[in-house]
Amino acid sequence: MGQVLLKASAYVFVIALGYALKKLHFFGPNDYKLIMKIVLNITTPAAVITNFASFDFDISLLYVTLLGLLCNLVMWGLGALFALRRGRGERILYPLNFPGYNIGSFTMPYIQGFLGALGVVVTCLFDAGNAIMCTGGSYALTSRFAGGDARPTLRDSLKKLFSTPFCTYMLMLILAIAGISIPSFLQPITTTIGNANGFMAMLMVGTMFEFNPDRAFLRQAFTILLSRYVMAAAFSALFYFVLPFSLEVRQVLAIVAFAPCSAMSPAFTEKLGGDAALSSFTGSTSILLSILIMTTMIGAMGLQ
Repeated sequence: MGQVLLKASAYVFVIALGYALKKLHFFGPNDYKLIMKIVLNITTPAAVITNFASFDFDISLLYVTLLGLLCNLVMWGLGALFALRRGRGERILYPLNFPGYNIGSFTMPYIQGFLGALGVVVTCLFDAGNAIMCTGGSYALTSRFAGGDARPTLRDSLKKLFSTPFCTYMLMLILAIAGISIPSFLQPITTTIGNANGFMAMLMVGTMFEFNPDRAFLRQAFTILLSRYVMAAAFSALFYFVLPFSLEVRQVLAIVAFAPCSAMSPAFTEKLGGDAALSSFTGSTSILLSILIMTTMIGAMGLQ
């Protein structure tokens, strides 16, 4: 348990470092966008390639992608149910912020530091299903549920879906199914770049973090967070005790269920005319909660 806490403390330190450097004006208010580009387009794809290359793929794990999609659909439906017969603000806020998991820029680097290749591959497969909703699916459904004119075109939704991490997942998945290995000379390169993923991702989280405990926000933020984590506990128990996967896969899925809110939610909330500040506050708070819960679970399961 001590080793787990030491690793988790290192992640928290890097997040705190990013936040402190922003407050000291070492980073500008929008510098996180550059770090995000590096994480999503360089270090995360490299880490995915490295871990897929060192893992013997099991075709039955494709069901994990379906789980990622189904969890999002359930959470979107719950958010829509909470928003039913409420104002347009809630009809935007809840369906966009109940579903969606921050996998690529938080959970995957965190899992990478503790659970190795198996953890990364299972997390990537879950994120492949998750990405369908959090990069456009939830936005498209919510725009129609909430009403108004800001409805995405099919082209916009597909453009958001086919991001660099998602395309990397799909490419490596196809290669794994076909039994094709990446050239050996590429592995030292992807390994070197991928090793920076955890640091860069946590630094990005720190530069994005904002704490604004405005009382007007707290009730709705509490509703979103409580609903997400109650359902996360239910999903986690289902994954761990019911699914017919190996213990290692079930452990990873049980932890991934507690991933924080999607980083895309504030942008989509703002685009539909909702409260983006509240969405950002909720997302920032969920990161702290997820670190606490996921670290506790890793320690309780004896994973280091």
